Amino acid sequence: MSKPIEASIVVVDDEPSIRELLVASLHFAGFEVNTAASGSEAIEVIEKVQPDLIVLDVMLPDIDGFTVTRRIRQEGIDAPVLFLTARDDTQDKIMGLTVGGDDYVTKPFSLEEVVARIRAILRRTREQVEDDPIIRVADLEINEDSHDVTRAGQPIDLSPTEYKLLRYLMDNEGRVLSKAQILDHVWQYDWGGDAAIVESYISYLRKKVDGIEVTDDNGEKHKVTPLIETKRGIGYMIREPKH
Repeated sequence: MSKPIEASIVVVDDEPSIRELLVASLHFAGFEVNTAASGSEAIEVIEKVQPDLIVLDVMLPDIDGFTVTRRIRQEGIDAPVLFLTARDDTQDKIMGLTVGGDDYVTKPFSLEEVVARIRAILRRTREQVEDDPIIRVADLEINEDSHDVTRAGQPIDLSPTEYKLLRYLMDNEGRVLSKAQILDHVWQYDWGGDAAIVESYISYLRKKVDGIEVTDDNGEKHKVTPLIETKRGIGYMIREPKH
């Protein structure tokens, strides 16, 4: 009896050997796989198949992977994208995530790593479409239906932009988001946007989310443990504090 298909994936790479290796590994892991060898072919296949995830090489012979991603996003295709890049360059990685990618793997890569990244992305994106309207990180909660925000049971009053920024951080709990990604998602700016606005809004959020005072069992007041972290030179993230 054959095992059920875990998800449908489109693999896009102009090197036949890499395509064949990925197809064999992904089939073995239980995925249904379609392939494309160029950017234009990728767009056709993705539109036809409507996959659960796309594995997309950045360097393609006609149009690059970033352009492919922009075009499918413009057409309303929101399948997550895992970029394959031969260039271990931070700007490339940030650009890939900014145009709507979800993760990247640098060539040469291990097939086990690709499969693990795919499963992590699918798990993350599928969790986001569950029915529960509550998003939680530690004792911080957002109710997506009512837009109420609470920390340690206390209500937090946020502006619409602060709410959108906080939700973006919480949707990506444990993952560092660059200023460029935040500008693109929250303000819809491209690289021309002013990164200083991100720093200002992170500061506002910190005061409201991490500045709350709680009373412990002994009746003493103290501030909650900070959840918002700065990764110097990279960006920001939110995660449950390590004990």
